[in-house]
Amino acid sequence: MPELISVGKRKEKAVLVALINQHQTEQQTREYLEELAFLASTLDVETVKMFTQKLELPDVRTFVGKGKLEEIRTYVKAMEVDIVIFDDDLTPSQLRNLEKQLEVTIFDRSLLILAIFLKRAKTSQARTQVELARYEYLLPRLTRMWTHLERQRGGTGTRGGAGEKEIETDRRIIRDKIALLKKKLEKIDRQNATQRKSRSAVTRVALVGYTNVGKSTLMTLLSRSEVFAEDKLFATVDSTVRKVVINRIPFLLSDTVGFIRKLPHTLVESFKSTLDEIREADILVHIVDVSHPGFEEQIDIVNSTLKEIDASDKPTLLVFNKIDLYRRMLEQTEENIYLNGEESLSLIRKHYAATKNMTTVFISARNNENIQDLRDKLGKMVAKRHYMIYPNYLKNEIY
Repeated sequence: MPELISVGKRKEKAVLVALINQHQTEQQTREYLEELAFLASTLDVETVKMFTQKLELPDVRTFVGKGKLEEIRTYVKAMEVDIVIFDDDLTPSQLRNLEKQLEVTIFDRSLLILAIFLKRAKTSQARTQVELARYEYLLPRLTRMWTHLERQRGGTGTRGGAGEKEIETDRRIIRDKIALLKKKLEKIDRQNATQRKSRSAVTRVALVGYTNVGKSTLMTLLSRSEVFAEDKLFATVDSTVRKVVINRIPFLLSDTVGFIRKLPHTLVESFKSTLDEIREADILVHIVDVSHPGFEEQIDIVNSTLKEIDASDKPTLLVFNKIDLYRRMLEQTEENIYLNGEESLSLIRKHYAATKNMTTVFISARNNENIQDLRDKLGKMVAKRHYMIYPNYLKNEIY
């Protein structure tokens, strides 16, 4: 994987590139690039310009057309840009050609997300999972990037000269690392499975949602314990489990990694153990940032990912967070001529209750608004599951 360049104390500068086509409107492309810029800022990279091109299909050689590539190249040289980031995945040949033409570090979306996960992972398990995904993604893309493995060879004398020999050597090194990492994860998976089995007598609830929707903040509120939260994408990669009690019924609450559009498949596979917290949960709490203009698409992305990991059929509480920001946003648009904030939220509630048959709650985790309503609704869902495990549990002990 390409390394971020050291450029002294200043931030690295990046330009972003995306295509507009029949599957992606100009407005959507702009939103996606803003998300990509947010991802880049997580790595302390400053976005200085965004390039778009209307093109039905990516150019097989350089992703963008010849004219647009020349425009990017001219800007990159003039502004001393360090990195060019593409909002879609690049093929190995596209990556090689772009490196040659632009002469800077090239990231595609998956490589950027992998770099963020690697930076954010704290536990041995998470780091092992990300390293595995990283090497599996890198293996077919070894071109000029082979030099980053030099430090890992030490003084073994395996560098016989530049070219295909070194690339083949690197491929062998990566295959060996993948095999070792898979064995390590298998051992971790067995240990985690034993731990989860010991918790099978307790109702398990998992927080899920798009990244940066407030899962960790809500985890802190519900569990009354400190959980790391930050206004950045993928602020936490490691899963966290806390014991929570509502109406005298205990359950385990887990905070898991946030989902995102085009989450690299290698990450989904590598994070199998972490995602088992979701797969084996009894109840899901799906948290949504209702203030985000694309929150409906984010809901669909999360639901698609849940389906991919066989966790889409669980009882789910749909929690619309950040209603304070939503009201403020609505006040600043012309829509408030027709609807105020509460009326608009009511329409959203009715839509998801009628079309999705889902229990919903609207909160502001930051302002502690409607948290009791959330606790009441979640408490009823937990109690229902608890009675299935312990049918003789006295209801009057709770209500």
